Amino acid sequence: MTRRVQLPGAAELFRSTSVPRTVPPGEAPVPEGPVSSAGTGRRKHEAKITVYLSDEELLALEHARLALRAAHGIAVDRGRVVRAAIAAVLADFTRHGADSQLVKGIVGDD
Repeated sequence: MTRRVQLPGAAELFRSTSVPRTVPPGEAPVPEGPVSSAGTGRRKHEAKITVYLSDEELLALEHARLALRAAHGIAVDRGRVVRAAIAAVLADFTRHGADSQLVKGIVGDD
């Protein structure tokens, strides 16, 4: 009996764990219909982004999360609040275009 530990080989260590893309980069399909304003809720999310917030924005997000819990009995994490907000803003943009809150918010930042 040998005391040598069997380690995985390079093929096992460096195997691809991602799903192959069926759409070439830069040619992602644009949703045809209106975007749901409900957000995706609790499920496994495949994509991740990093968003930097000011202290005031983070505090406002946390206050909104706590208000949802206190006033409405809805216990959610910040990610779910952000996903729901993004879905609502995108749905508004789809419906109203140049008059949407998204355009007004971006143009107002100048």
